[in-house]
Amino acid sequence: MQVHLFLHLITGTKFSEDCYRYGGENNADGEALTKAASLYGGALRNVEKEYEDFNRTLCSQIIDPLKAMAVCAPLEEARGFAQRYSRMRHEAEILSAEIARRKARVRESPVAEHTTKLEQSEGKMIEHKASMAVLGKEAVAALGAVESQQKRVTLQRLVGMVEAEKLFYLRLAAILDDVEAEMSSEKQKRESAPPSRKRAEMAQYFLAEAVHNFNGTTEKELSLIVGDYVVVRQIAPNGWAEGECRAKAGWFPAAYVERRENIPPNKVFPQA
Repeated sequence: MQVHLFLHLITGTKFSEDCYRYGGENNADGEALTKAASLYGGALRNVEKEYEDFNRTLCSQIIDPLKAMAVCAPLEEARGFAQRYSRMRHEAEILSAEIARRKARVRESPVAEHTTKLEQSEGKMIEHKASMAVLGKEAVAALGAVESQQKRVTLQRLVGMVEAEKLFYLRLAAILDDVEAEMSSEKQKRESAPPSRKRAEMAQYFLAEAVHNFNGTTEKELSLIVGDYVVVRQIAPNGWAEGECRAKAGWFPAAYVERRENIPPNKVFPQA
């Protein structure tokens, strides 16, 4: 997971820098894409910070504590019991081999010396087995306690990791929701207002007649009266047109005019 986060951070950082650079270098043109790139670049920077915070949380609250359990005092003590028991078992094997040899000697030569040594070895074996039984119980109890504790702690850490990851993705979603709302708002503002000449889509000039009245509310808008003839110079994707009528130029809804091939010869133009 850490490798994945690291690679994501590298890619995200590069992309956010590119978006920010594009937005900064083209800020003066007022284009919607420029604004959107700048907003998205800022959002990606916040996303990267959340990834860094999440990575630190994983290390401090999950990974490091789990690593620490591998060298904790209770586990080391349990390992000590297990190692001592292993040594005692090895000693028991040696003692068992010694008893087998002494039994063979007694069978070959049943003298008192051989019998005494055999009895001594068998007595040692009885004591050794008793000590092994006690140590074995202690080792099993210690290992069982450590295992139970580590399972409990590991489960707690996993639950904590799921909660942290859930909050992490909720924060990412909130960041992206905010930038999406800003970008949508910016898009709506630009589409609802008459576009600038630079943003408009240029087309060939043509003649059109006003079929609806239109009262312009700003100096950029061209008022029209039904019957007016307009030289349409361009139509923008948002449905606004730019043209000239009675020596005045401005923007008006393209749907308010209809294309004409020429002006009727008997057309009387009002004074501007």
